Amino acid sequence: MSLSSRTPPTPEQYSEYKVRFSNWNRWGTDDQLGTLNHITAETRRAASALVREGRSVSCANPLATRAVVPDERRNGSPADHQMRLGATGCGDYIGVSYHGFVNTHIDALCHIFTGEHGELYNGRPSSLVTETGAGTNSVDYWRDGIVTRGVLFDIPRMRGSTHVEVGAPVEGWDLEDWAQAQGITPQPGDAVLIRSGSDPFWAANPDFEFSFPPTTPGVGSSVLEYLHAHDAALLGWDLQEAGGHGLPARIPVHEVAIPHMGLPLLDNANFERLAATCAELGRYEFMLTVAPLVVLGGTGSPVNPIATF
Repeated sequence: MSLSSRTPPTPEQYSEYKVRFSNWNRWGTDDQLGTLNHITAETRRAASALVREGRSVSCANPLATRAVVPDERRNGSPADHQMRLGATGCGDYIGVSYHGFVNTHIDALCHIFTGEHGELYNGRPSSLVTETGAGTNSVDYWRDGIVTRGVLFDIPRMRGSTHVEVGAPVEGWDLEDWAQAQGITPQPGDAVLIRSGSDPFWAANPDFEFSFPPTTPGVGSSVLEYLHAHDAALLGWDLQEAGGHGLPARIPVHEVAIPHMGLPLLDNANFERLAATCAELGRYEFMLTVAPLVVLGGTGSPVNPIATF
């Protein structure tokens, strides 16, 4: 399989991804950044030069309390938001289980193992992850934030639809077609942001039977070849990976990207306002800023990604 053949990988080819696209020891045995190493000082300076209009756009969903997302199928662990009112002021408590399919978050490189009781990115034993936290590959290594060029791939817009359909996920060649149509040259360190149209999809399919592994439309595993070929730093999406193709994986993009490629995933972003802004301005590149919480030993963090034009 190659992008030029425009065919999804077979199960055998998918399994080979774990070797073909591995970045273990690429940046040394002590590496904790994975593909974020592609973001250099020059990358950040170039991204800052994209700020011309002075406009910023959030790419986050609201934290999913029961009031925000009552659908228990997708929102299995609703965020707990409690108000604390006083005579002269107020405060609140927020507790959130952010992994899943609703809350916007970034996955650290300790989040997924190579298999049952397998290894972490860079060949570290999963036994280093304990009930007190991850002893390696945790989100606190990214405390200085992620600042780079973001590129939005608005695949429903390219297809002339509001959202991608079940059975027709976003593939690697879709990303190539979009980049060519928009005159975008992929660059090392890019944050590749894929819009599948999450909000329109759920609005049009209120009775869709969500299950796990994901049955929703979203992103096909062939995008991994595109990301590896162009040295992308980050993958973000509004709908996660699509099921199907008989691949030997529950969440096939996660299971290659995180433990083998060392590629962080920005899960459950919201690209509706971003897509509208890009269309208005006529450009799909911008400076992207992602600032994870400093959670020692954390497997990721809720985030509010900001695109600045």
